[in-house]
Amino acid sequence: MTLPEPRSRVHAFSDDALGSYDAVGLAEEIREGRISPVEAVDAAIARIEKVNPELNGLACADFDRARARAAAAPADGRGKGFFAGVPTLVKDNSDVQGLPTQQGCSAYVGERAAADGDFAAMFFGQGLIGLGKSQLSEFGFSASAEFYNADPVRNPWNTAYSSGASSAGAAAFVASGAVPIAHANDGGGSIRIPAGCNGLVGLKPTRGRVPQDKMNREMPVQIVADGVVTRTVRDTAAFLRESEKIHRNLKLPPIGDIRGPGPKRLKIAVVIDSIGDLKTDPEVADTVRAAAKQLEALGHRVEEIAVPAPDYFLDDFLAYWAFLSTFLLGTGKRTFGPTFDRNLTDNLSKGLARHGLRNAWKLPLTLARLGASQQVSSRFFKQYDAVLTPVLALPTPELGWLNPSQSYEVVIERLIQLVNFTPLQNATGDPAVSLPLGTGRNGMPIGVQLATGRGHEARLLEVAYELEEAVGFASITDA
Repeated sequence: MTLPEPRSRVHAFSDDALGSYDAVGLAEEIREGRISPVEAVDAAIARIEKVNPELNGLACADFDRARARAAAAPADGRGKGFFAGVPTLVKDNSDVQGLPTQQGCSAYVGERAAADGDFAAMFFGQGLIGLGKSQLSEFGFSASAEFYNADPVRNPWNTAYSSGASSAGAAAFVASGAVPIAHANDGGGSIRIPAGCNGLVGLKPTRGRVPQDKMNREMPVQIVADGVVTRTVRDTAAFLRESEKIHRNLKLPPIGDIRGPGPKRLKIAVVIDSIGDLKTDPEVADTVRAAAKQLEALGHRVEEIAVPAPDYFLDDFLAYWAFLSTFLLGTGKRTFGPTFDRNLTDNLSKGLARHGLRNAWKLPLTLARLGASQQVSSRFFKQYDAVLTPVLALPTPELGWLNPSQSYEVVIERLIQLVNFTPLQNATGDPAVSLPLGTGRNGMPIGVQLATGRGHEARLLEVAYELEEAVGFASITDA
């Protein structure tokens, strides 16, 4: 395929109705009647149309219905929901009534959903107006949304680089200013990785915190969590606060309304290298240690330790992902419809399915150990309040490095080198947040991850506010 000439800092920020507002700021402007929902939606559509030819983050447009919904909103700007009138996108692995759910896959023709899925129903219940669906890697398996038969999703900071994955389109559009907030979900890092690659805040909530669509709820180990990517901590905090008003999991401590740093000083572990001999790139390691020093300067107790996960964890997680691919490719006609042709899936999906078949006999032990990881985590967080790690072990890769037209063996080896920190919280169900705390020599953002124990998103948000105030997050519009 022929890619456009790479370009740095592709964005749509301007003096239109969206300006440089984050989602909370835009919602306030709409409530006060200074901006109408129609103006906000029209501006977001224009921004998407401006940047999408280069970023390729849009899976499906729903502009006409968005304009109609904006026009039907109350004229005084006081629509239903905290984010009333704010434009957004839903990731294309969650159902939205009237739109196909394509899962980033060209091996079938998706049927239009008869109703909003559980996540979209809650999301739109906050007043957000959907403009369509954002693109992801095939079935969300890769950490880069690249395709063997189509253009990739490109990073707005530099279009020669990956936007991460699987929530690649969501992150590209939020970072470029097309929308202030977008849905993302995370089954191995897919909120946190694109947030790290695009200089955004990306918090994976605790398992069960946010409503999920049926397919994700029925996994043997529920590794997927839904959330958002945003440009500010307060947008993520507001989303979780408003989500909790609609869907309150009584088994978890409430998050509440977190609007700034907390008073408690924490004991924070720092992990630089991953399981076995997987070493973190020096530039990434320096960024994590700089964040640790900042936390220490803020009064937290910081201690560098070895990775607290067992050596077999990554093998177990890979085996589970492979099982999911085996299931999806084996049941495709029943799961996705009669047009599904497994031969049209990419080499990564096919290779994972083969790996799953070869290792099916290990599945009972794999599921048992992944399920037990929450108990291991619970013991760890009795010693520490949080743990600081890289998001990715390497800097954001250039496009092509993870292209799935390459052999499965090449792609999976590179994925293991790159993605060896984020999957742990998908197994344990613990919350974790990616924060944009560094910039590489190549000008690309570097994300740092902070994780904590089950149900303690409030703790993550309080520390995230502290770091945002102390360090500041780089903007794509900075000179």
